[in-house]
Amino acid sequence: MAKIGDVIDAENARWTFANKTRTQFEQHIEKSVPFYNEGHNIALGLSDFFLTKNSVCYDIGCSTGTLLKSLDSHHKNKGIQFYGVEPEKDMVTIAREKCKDNEKISIIDKSIEDIKLLKTDLVVSYYTMQFIPPRYRQDTFDKIYQALNWGGAFLLFEKVRGPDARFQDIISSMYTDYKLAQGYSGDEIISKSRSLKSILEPFSHSGNMGLLERAGFKDITSVFKYLCFEGFLAIK
Repeated sequence: MAKIGDVIDAENARWTFANKTRTQFEQHIEKSVPFYNEGHNIALGLSDFFLTKNSVCYDIGCSTGTLLKSLDSHHKNKGIQFYGVEPEKDMVTIAREKCKDNEKISIIDKSIEDIKLLKTDLVVSYYTMQFIPPRYRQDTFDKIYQALNWGGAFLLFEKVRGPDARFQDIISSMYTDYKLAQGYSGDEIISKSRSLKSILEPFSHSGNMGLLERAGFKDITSVFKYLCFEGFLAIK
């Protein structure tokens, strides 16, 4: 088993979020995903346009509950019910501990594919859909669209592939340079890439647009873009 940065183990095609402490996970993800925390701030700002008194909001793949807790604090005293959906048991434990004093936050320890969503005004998926197997992904987008109230929004942040081989090579090379600048070694970068085979399946910009449009969304815009990372805002 290889070690990658931040003392996280990785095996070939066996990446998992299990057995990661909060410190390990958050340190690793903040170094691996450019503008990770700034993306949280974008989510908080956009939420002002969709969450009102007694709204329902979902964070799909809430991991350790950091964004969920920030959303709750940002909308304090509005009576908004927040639901974090997270299938990884270790993450659920951390999220529940982190949010235990926030009575309006509930952590659901299941995958999005396995639950029925309440009617909602905002669904956030922060680098989560890329881990859902492609065969289930369209059904998941459809479920989110159907659950949204009219005028509600789906905020989707994803790692994205380039539109063709040349752009993919350029962007991948620059992302590798970014990770090297964060202090990861070449061996660590390769080990993580190997561990994510069949686990992480990002689509291109047009691929994600297709998923959104087939689900029923017509009003879609990009709210963030940096190399192979993009944020989409889709309004029902």
